[in-house]
Amino acid sequence: MVHFLVLAVCAVAIYLSCEWFVNAVEWLGQRLDVGKMAVGTILAAFGTALPESVVTLVAVTSGGGSEGKEIGVGAAMGGPLALATVAYGVTGVMLYAKRRQRIGEAAGVSGALSGPGAARAALTAPVLESKAAVRRLAKDQSWFLPIFVVKVALGLVAFAVKPALGLVFFAAYAAYFWREIRSGSADGADDADDADGADDAEELEPLKLQPKVASPATWAVLLQTAATLVVIFFASQLFVHQLDAIGPMLGLSAAVTALLLSPIATELPEIMNAVIWVRQGKTELALANISGSMMIQATVPSGLGLLFTSWHFDGALLWAGVVTMAAIGYLLATLRAGRLTAGRLAASAGLYGVFAVGLVPILA
Repeated sequence: MVHFLVLAVCAVAIYLSCEWFVNAVEWLGQRLDVGKMAVGTILAAFGTALPESVVTLVAVTSGGGSEGKEIGVGAAMGGPLALATVAYGVTGVMLYAKRRQRIGEAAGVSGALSGPGAARAALTAPVLESKAAVRRLAKDQSWFLPIFVVKVALGLVAFAVKPALGLVFFAAYAAYFWREIRSGSADGADDADDADGADDAEELEPLKLQPKVASPATWAVLLQTAATLVVIFFASQLFVHQLDAIGPMLGLSAAVTALLLSPIATELPEIMNAVIWVRQGKTELALANISGSMMIQATVPSGLGLLFTSWHFDGALLWAGVVTMAAIGYLLATLRAGRLTAGRLAASAGLYGVFAVGLVPILA
């Protein structure tokens, strides 16, 4: 019972910390003048993914021999899987709920669409109405997919210079980082035809640390950003430890807990950020945070794994890679067809269920 209570407390702490974090990181983006979308793809993603990368580094370098290295490799594969399925799926559900509420409120005033028709409209409305926003998200997935394919392929072969390729993954993220920073100046032009831009162009909410100050001090922005990251990091790690204890209580093996539950726990901050930004009407930032986090997860932990482990995949890790690639392929296909809706985005979470079902015979 204590484990469940601590789990709930950690979830609440992560959510509240993410509320303060997204508030601070938007101000940080303004201070650094990096562009609106880089706030999601770079600043927010880097902030929430950095603690996980540190955990991977510790696991592969001093995590208790082969078991620690296996944990590090598992984290490098489980993170992108959870983001590509659960994180995008939760974002789709939140978009549907928000739009359903908006349609319902409009119907109450005007007697317009309601009932099943309103639900259908909320499900089939485009997630991103701006063509520029669709292109940006598709480009992120186009960067991620080939890198991830190489990452999985390297887990199936062995050769002498394989560890040195870890540096190539770091270079890939550096190139992505530079692209996002340079493209930040184009955000203003892209937002001109962005339907969501009306919301995003509004003045930022007051910094929670200085709620009565129109333009908060830089030290306050930095302090709020750093403090929330510390809370998110420790609350997330405690959340994972509770799952490790609860798994056997529910009859789940350690392997199932590590591959099925822990990845969701480690990506909980990204999921919470997306929930908060969708609630605030900032859909592009929500999706940018997920896609940016995926790029980090595809490169930095992978580079560490290649440098410090044999980077050899068993059936479970290979299956995780296959499902992740299927999820991104599905997302890219719908983006390029111009058919990404809240319903289709929510459906991506179903692939995590496919992963769970396929994991059973592999671990049996």
